[in-house]
Amino acid sequence: MLRNLEMKQGTVKADVTERPPEIKPCSTVQPTCPEPEVKIITQTCSPIQTTSPQLPEINMIKQSHSTIPTTTPQLPDKTMNDPCYKCEDGWKQHGGKCYYFSSNSSSWNESRTECRTKGGDLVKIDSEEDQNFLRKNVEQDIFFWIGLTDFAEEGRWLWVDGSPLNESLTFWLPGEPNNEPGEDPDGEDCVLMVHVGIVFWFDFTCKITFRSICEKAAVAVCV
Repeated sequence: MLRNLEMKQGTVKADVTERPPEIKPCSTVQPTCPEPEVKIITQTCSPIQTTSPQLPEINMIKQSHSTIPTTTPQLPDKTMNDPCYKCEDGWKQHGGKCYYFSSNSSSWNESRTECRTKGGDLVKIDSEEDQNFLRKNVEQDIFFWIGLTDFAEEGRWLWVDGSPLNESLTFWLPGEPNNEPGEDPDGEDCVLMVHVGIVFWFDFTCKITFRSICEKAAVAVCV
């Protein structure tokens, strides 16, 4: 299962190992460049740098993960710390909701139980604003369970509140969801999110332990 996870993550993270061709300087013994068979060269060799700069294409690929832009420029979030809403210690406020980013790892079902114990549920993402807020608050390369599953019916994705996934607003990793069974004959019925410059979703077996994100309504303190 972990090998399957590494393969998924590997689709968006690739090591660049290509090296530029080595350039050999002209010999320092001859005052001029070696003569071709037909034409005599009288110009002296121009100095050659001892180190060759890398090709621009290679530099662009190497920097791609750390410089992936968001889809659109984001305006300042005026509701993130709205004084009319209050969250408990350990929770982060965003508009009228509170979010808890767990530090311990659990299966999808166990994670949902923990969220319910705290008065909420696994997070539901129903706007690009929500997705961008989560992107700013999760560590890179760490996997988090979210509240999306097709456990009841394969291919019919539902949030934990019973509402269907808006197919026009999804953030799937390319090629996902794929319900690849791997070592779990039950397939992949739960959804993880991972930050690799941008935040992607992908389906995975519900039985492996990962961190999770809980969500609940904030307390309104303004009359």
